[in-house]
Amino acid sequence: MDEQHLKNLLFDLDGTLTDPKEGITKSVEYALNKFDIQVEHLDLLVPYIGPPLYDSFIELNAFTAEHSLRAVEFYRERYRSVGIYENKVIAGIPQLLEELQTMGFDLYVATSKPTVFAEEILKHYGLDHFFKHVGGSNLDGTRALKKDVIQYVLDENSLHPEQSLMIGDRKHDIIGAQACGVTSLGVTFGYGPEEELLAAGADYIAYQVSEIRELVLQINLNQS
Repeated sequence: MDEQHLKNLLFDLDGTLTDPKEGITKSVEYALNKFDIQVEHLDLLVPYIGPPLYDSFIELNAFTAEHSLRAVEFYRERYRSVGIYENKVIAGIPQLLEELQTMGFDLYVATSKPTVFAEEILKHYGLDHFFKHVGGSNLDGTRALKKDVIQYVLDENSLHPEQSLMIGDRKHDIIGAQACGVTSLGVTFGYGPEEELLAAGADYIAYQVSEIRELVLQINLNQS
């Protein structure tokens, strides 16, 4: 096989495979309420979807490091029992994964969500059998940056960066892929707008789930 031949497809989870809006925003609201912060509308909490939670509490609410750690604990109080199931598979994703798997690609998950939660979500929604490995962050907050997660998936599975593609909906997916020498495909049906993905330097953009398959084939052809 050619060294440059595309073989490994790494997928982000939130906003790429599933729509986690209800579970994440309600759990963030629960955490903020513990600090007597009231939220007018859950849509205001959409920016929390994707990036590491600890960072988001600091950046979006100006929390101290100590308060951010506590907020993550409060978030998980609700998320691990209720929020994790307030989720839904994005239309067309199971069919896409099946097609890509049948075509011979190896599929992986690279998410900033704790691995234990990611594995439970994939199992609950019947997507786990598509993936050879699920890489996420640790519950203690380590390996939360997307570049660290991507590198972990590459290392754990002995994957060549030049044979890999990262697919995700936020700038963190694109920036993380670049840091690991991996080609990136941004999707606009999640929570990052096209402008964010392009500004981050996405190599390719998919506006619909159905376009991912064609772009994967195009990238594969370009690298052959």
